[in-house]
Amino acid sequence: MLRARVIGRQDLGRWPTVGVPVAVRDGALVLPPGLGAVVAGWALPEELPASFGARHGLAAGPGSALVWPTVAGPTVVLAPTGPSPDPDEGYRLAGAALARASGDGDLAIVLPTREPESLVRAARALVEGAALASFRADGDQTRSLGILPWGQPLPTVPEHDVVARATSEGDIVAEAVDWARHLIQQPANELSPRALADAALERLAGDPHVDAEAWTESRIRAERLGGLLAVSEGSAQPARLVRAAYDPAPGTALAHLVLVGKGVTFDSGGLSLKPAAAMTNQKTDMTGAAVVLAALSAISRLGLRLRVTAIAPMAENLPGGRALRPGDVVSVRDGTRVEVLNTDAEGRMLLADALTLAHELTPDLIVDVATLTGAQRMALGEDIGALFASDDGVADLLAGASARSGELLWRLPLAHGYRGRLRSDVADVSNVEAGASKSAGALVAALFLERFVGESRWAHLDIAGPARSESAHGYVPRGGTAFSLRTLIALAERVAATPPG
Repeated sequence: MLRARVIGRQDLGRWPTVGVPVAVRDGALVLPPGLGAVVAGWALPEELPASFGARHGLAAGPGSALVWPTVAGPTVVLAPTGPSPDPDEGYRLAGAALARASGDGDLAIVLPTREPESLVRAARALVEGAALASFRADGDQTRSLGILPWGQPLPTVPEHDVVARATSEGDIVAEAVDWARHLIQQPANELSPRALADAALERLAGDPHVDAEAWTESRIRAERLGGLLAVSEGSAQPARLVRAAYDPAPGTALAHLVLVGKGVTFDSGGLSLKPAAAMTNQKTDMTGAAVVLAALSAISRLGLRLRVTAIAPMAENLPGGRALRPGDVVSVRDGTRVEVLNTDAEGRMLLADALTLAHELTPDLIVDVATLTGAQRMALGEDIGALFASDDGVADLLAGASARSGELLWRLPLAHGYRGRLRSDVADVSNVEAGASKSAGALVAALFLERFVGESRWAHLDIAGPARSESAHGYVPRGGTAFSLRTLIALAERVAATPPG
């Protein structure tokens, strides 16, 4: 990945490639004034007509790039930041295009300071886009990214400091996403629940104001986490639960956010066995756990003023000799007896225990993240996650965080009229719809989870579609995407800026 830092104008000639995000005004490309003499030794025009972009393959919106070789000095790459309905996303996509066009070498990006009121967001988005697009699943090659504040007159010291802070923040966020993606891409035979827990503890051990622990099966049993234990019974790999807490100011009244993530390191469906083709990507079914643990780590490194607890139950769902059978009844932590009609609806069994633990903390807000239902993918496709919220205020918080991050969420209803679909003749509730229609699967799953949060304010993110990508595009890689991680960080920033209560 790219690791970012701010550089000075005198350093620019040392970089093999210089990226230039260009504004779009009335179709024309507007370049930072005075840049060409420093980069190329000759005057780049400060405005290029729309016809120039069309002739050289620059798309009308952000995401494309033009490589402009120079006789001496670094190669120049131009990437439009607009027109875009979202300026942050325009800079993010421009950063991604510049990183891709620069190949595997180091990259310096010129950041125009002509709009100081949006400088923080532009700098951070640029760094995020470039770094996220540089992810490589097959290695940890680190490239350098230099961000150069550029303006005429020269940027002020406060402007330089603003860019430095935003660059550092973007680097922290992108590195957390990179860590989560690497976990998600690991094969299931190398990333058991125990290995996932160990990786989480290793990372969190160095984070400020964070305490983390991994519960083994004896502790899980003592804590009455019957759903987690039942799912793991079919595998030789023991279950784990990682619980991490970030508290930057113990004893201070800070808002408390609890993040819960599904961590199924491989999902065969259990005895309700998936078709072979449907198992191919099931190593990524632990995305929720990776996302919430990486989010807590990034929140700590950003030094946000709120308390955060992350709860990540981890298991492998296999059809071993002790596996759950369709029709079995399982007691979860709060005493609810669940009839398991489908062992492939295992994620909600883990989450029932974890959400109960979250509710017992009496937080200000609970958010769970899970690759939960194929129905979510059918409804919203591969680019948009489903959002369920206990009230409009929670929905607005998540919608604002989603807009800030560029990770699209669409609110679906908690359709309480569907609660009867989870009826059971032998238990308190079934884990899937008991009737014959089997429709509205994402909604019914959300209603199941709602039972375990009591009166807590709560949001559920079903990310089964956008958690995986079949091809690389923009700053999204092929394979596991760590979708919703940046949304959770943006949410934490919003919560930290709001007084508790």
